Order: sequence, then C-alpha cells, then structure tokens
Amino acid sequence: MKKNIILFFGLLTSFVLIAQDDFLIEKNKNKVVIPFKLINNLVFIPIEVNGIELNFLLDSGVDETILFSMEEKKEVSFNNVQKIKLRGLGSDEEIEGLKSTNNILQTHGLKSTNHLVYIILDQGFNLSSHIGIPVNGIIGYKFFKNNIVEINYQKKKVVVHSNNEKIRDELGKKYKAIPITIEKSKPYLNATAVVNGTEILAKLLIDIGNSDSFWIFENDKIELPKKNFPDFLGKGFSGDIEGHRAKISKFYLADFGFKNPIVAFPDSSSIKNVKMVRGRIGSVGGEILKRFRLVLDYEDKKIYLKPNNKYNEAFTYNKSGITIQHNGLQWVQETVHFEMVSVINSSDELNAKNREQDFKYKFQLKPIYEIVNVRKNSAAQKCGLKSGDVIISINKNRPYKYTLEQINQLLKSEEDVWINLEIERNSVLLKFRFRLEDEL
Repeated sequence: MKKNIILFFGLLTSFVLIAQDDFLIEKNKNKVVIPFKLINNLVFIPIEVNGIELNFLLDSGVDETILFSMEEKKEVSFNNVQKIKLRGLGSDEEIEGLKSTNNILQTHGLKSTNHLVYIILDQGFNLSSHIGIPVNGIIGYKFFKNNIVEINYQKKKVVVHSNNEKIRDELGKKYKAIPITIEKSKPYLNATAVVNGTEILAKLLIDIGNSDSFWIFENDKIELPKKNFPDFLGKGFSGDIEGHRAKISKFYLADFGFKNPIVAFPDSSSIKNVKMVRGRIGSVGGEILKRFRLVLDYEDKKIYLKPNNKYNEAFTYNKSGITIQHNGLQWVQETVHFEMVSVINSSDELNAKNREQDFKYKFQLKPIYEIVNVRKNSAAQKCGLKSGDVIISINKNRPYKYTLEQINQLLKSEEDVWINLEIERNSVLLKFRFRLEDEL
C-alpha cells in the first residue's frame, strides 16, 4: 500500500504544458493494451524513458510526470535540465528537484515526444520500500488527456482507445456514464456522502493513485466521526501524511451505493501545501474504483463505470496498527532437493539406484521487512512493538516467503486473528503475540 499504504500526490506549481507531450497511439492502430501490476489497489505500468524501461504509478491525481528512485537507473539520460523546488502533500518544507524537457516516453505502441518530466533528487522519497516492487515514477494527466483510457482491474490491463465517437457509443450501451470536470488537469465528480447523519454533496477528485476508499477534508460542515483512530495515511512530496480513519454511513456514486466505507481524514497540516479547486471536499480512490471496470474520457468529460465481482467486497483496514516496508536485501541459504544416480558396475549387470539427497548450497537475495510506524493505542503498540523492529518470522514463517502485499492482507484479516511475530531489536531477538482488533 500496508496497513493500507496510501499514495497521493499534488504539486502546487502550475507549469506550461508542451503540446507535443501528448501520448499518441501508433499509426494503423485503434487501441493499445498495457498489462499492469495491481498492488494495494494501485496500478503500476512499464514505460520506457529515453529507451530505458521504468516502473510508473498510474495516478489521475497528479498533473505532471515525476521521476524518483533513479540511483539504480543511472543509464537514463535527460535533456535541458534545470533545478527547481517541489512542494505538495505532507507537512514538511519544499524539496529540491530537476526539470527536464525533450524526453521520449513510450509503452506498447503508445508514445509521447518532447515530454516534460520532474525528477526528485531526495533518495529518501522512495515508494519502492512501501510497495514491494521497484517504483521509479508517477504519471498522470498527460497519459489520460488525449485518449480514452480503460482500466480493467480484474484482468490487470489498461486499454488505451483512440479518441472517436464509435467507442463512446459502445461504452454508453454497456457502462454507466457519469459527468466529470477537468480542473487544473485533474478529474472531479460529484457524489453523495452521509457523515454523522448528514447528507453531503461531495465534489471529489478521481484519484487512481490513492489506495483508500475515500479521503474527506474536515471543514465547518464536516466533522470527524467520534469513533475513529489516528493513523499514518501515506507519503507525499513534502513528508508524511497523518490523519484519522473512521467509518461513514453511506456513499453514493450515481446509482452505485456503498454502506459503511472506511474513510481517511487527513490532518490540516498534511494538506496545507495543496491548492484545492473550488468546492472539493476530498477524493475517491482505488478501494472503490477497483470494484468497477472503468473508463476515463477527459475530452468528453465522462467516467464510465461497470461493476465487477469485487463490487460487494467488505471494506477492511489494517487492524494490527503496524506499517511495514522493505529495508534492503539479505542473502538467504536455502536447501535444494534433487536426485543423484549411483551407477554400480558388476560382472553380471549394471545397476542404477536413485537416491534423494539434500544439498544446502543455494543462496538467494530476499527482502528484509521492517516496522516503520506503530499506530497509537493499536494492538501492536499495546504488546510492545516499536518502529525500527526488524521482522524475523511471522506466524513461525520466514517473512521473505511472503510478498509485502500478502503481509498487509494478513494484517487486514478478521478481528480475533492472532499474529505471532519474532523481531530483532538492537541485535536482540524478541517474540510478540497480539490479536487483531477492530477499532471501528
């Protein structure tokens, strides 16, 4: 994510767009299909930047193309580089970056030339450790603006259609069309939320790069529900994003309704650097969007929705209270089983005998998992776990046998599930046991 790690970004500065940076489909093609990885409700696609393949978070909540974690991709060359300052979500100050023009981005028959990118120099800004796979950048408005973009969460495919009325006619027959607005290069829709018994018309950012169901900003009409807990919501350009989680009664998106969704309420200090469009009260994210096959049509200002088999899934969250991330790699010795054949010569016959033997000779690099945040008053804090603890085993299994997403799914299990952790703290091995608790 991840505890459900939320990734949500915004730049304060508006930059001049360069017309040639639109993504265009290759000639003689009506569409291109791009496979993606779905992790913690987030969509990751491969894109070549100046001939080098990188991994991008697809995020309708950003206007510019942003690169980071480039220390392992030193072979990527950039043109016309200038130093700049970036600022966005998070409570800290602006960070240093670079601006580069005249870049070529392409993937699976989709190409953008003279593309403007921003490069974050701070290596501390690293999504890879939170996601569990290498992540080198975020791409938003320029990917969506010129074509009709379909996201099939079940088949894990992004289908980019050419911009034509025939496609729109077909979509209108199979999907529910909802009007959207494009403001400051980002898509918004109107929905209805019931918070503390009050029905509220909600103007929300459509944020594919946010893994939560919803974010809602407190104001004079919206108060945080009494039953809530403080939580780490994610990481932005300017630092950590803190806030609270709570349930709201209902949420309606056109004809589609959801009961008791779990909502994040970011603290005002975490969003102070973000310029809100008029009337916006929050965002709708991947936990809701993954329940649909969706199509974004920026030019015709519509989003098309069709429920999939995830539509009625229960809303869950990390009940343990710990946030886990990758913290490097370790060499692990594994036992490899294979057969050897012994050949025995005799004067009468040649006998072959199969023997199975174990040889401990194979070493592989495996991820190290570390606790980076412990929620106040959570089950993990009550049992004594701390930030910085390195996980040695989970329920008697080595943690590297799991992906980071599998660990996060385990921590979202039903209430009363027991979790056994062995951790290393200051070179001392310690054991902890706690039960997942539903705080909402």
